[in-house]
Amino acid sequence: MADPRKAVFRIVIDGTMEAVFRELTKTGEPQGAVFNSMLTLDQPGLVRGRKMQMRTVSGRHAIVVGEVVEHSPPSRFAHTHRFTQYEDPSCTVVYDLKKVDGGVEVTLTVEGIPAGTGTEKEMMKGGDFILKNLKAIVETGRPPLGTRLMYALFGALEFVLPAKTKSENWPLR
Repeated sequence: MADPRKAVFRIVIDGTMEAVFRELTKTGEPQGAVFNSMLTLDQPGLVRGRKMQMRTVSGRHAIVVGEVVEHSPPSRFAHTHRFTQYEDPSCTVVYDLKKVDGGVEVTLTVEGIPAGTGTEKEMMKGGDFILKNLKAIVETGRPPLGTRLMYALFGALEFVLPAKTKSENWPLR
């Protein structure tokens, strides 16, 4: 029987391991595959134990807080993950990349999902979304039109995010 606290998503991307890994780990610019968020660190470099956040493009809101668990270019990136809008415990997000015929197989595994929570609901929807956008970006240079439109709305409607998600409430230390 499958572990109900674990979700696994897979896709094959026509690209290089380095290109895929870069999209998943880049800082200083929006991550088009990951809800157009900005990966922000407490100090430069993706090093085990480093505090991280996924912030809105404006930087005004921290949507996810966590810590780097593993950074092994170009095959594995793992971090803890906690949505700031929920009081749920953290889970762990793991990206594994493997060279296969046709490109790179990306496996996104979410471990320790808190059952019956907002985090569970979001993570179950988000896995396929992230991988489909990652594929489009690596293969075509940009996310699909529908995703780009959704990201434009995110920016325009950022003011409706809960006050508890404001970056000032989540200092990187």
